[in-house]
Amino acid sequence: MAERGPSIKNRLREYFLAHIGEVVTKEDLMRVAAPGSEWARRVRELRDEEGWPIVTNNDRLDLKPGEYMLTEVPPTIPDLRFQRSINQKLRSEVLDRDGSTCQMCGQTPGDIDPQTSRKVRLHIGHIKDKSLGGMDELDNLRTLCSTCNQGAKNITSEKPSHVWLLSQVRRASLADQREVYRWLSSKFGDSALEAALKAKIQEQDPSFDA
Repeated sequence: MAERGPSIKNRLREYFLAHIGEVVTKEDLMRVAAPGSEWARRVRELRDEEGWPIVTNNDRLDLKPGEYMLTEVPPTIPDLRFQRSINQKLRSEVLDRDGSTCQMCGQTPGDIDPQTSRKVRLHIGHIKDKSLGGMDELDNLRTLCSTCNQGAKNITSEKPSHVWLLSQVRRASLADQREVYRWLSSKFGDSALEAALKAKIQEQDPSFDA
């Protein structure tokens, strides 16, 4: 019996690692995976299940359709087993909870991303990244646009507390506090938090009226 060669995924791994920071094309990956035909699925598995920072034209303006780039050395944590991709039910729960809004920049589908000049696409991102042991659980997931999703990888490990958030609001300018108030109003409607924030602003600026 003939000895089997490396799997498609392993061949793709080796190819990406040999071209970190370089643009590779769909045709390159098809050639590496030949005679296999599931190269696109294996690339998604590397990105979504193993945390490899592989970007496409959906993530970066300088990439064209059919171009890919491994931006940096991927995580290598012994014995770490990533779960399968987030299932549709869980994705829907996250999107519903977050109002289909990027939780970092506030953009929604149909908006034009100022970073890419393209329509916003939403993703489900991890608060504590998978490469750091984060799980596919509702409390560890949030809605992010493509730009924020790439920028947040492996940076945040936990959600900021309300104490920290309020401290930042108190330090902000009145103009920025007004914007926070208006954003909270649009997201949640009238609430005790917004009323308290409004009162705080009015203490410093009696003319303020949202």
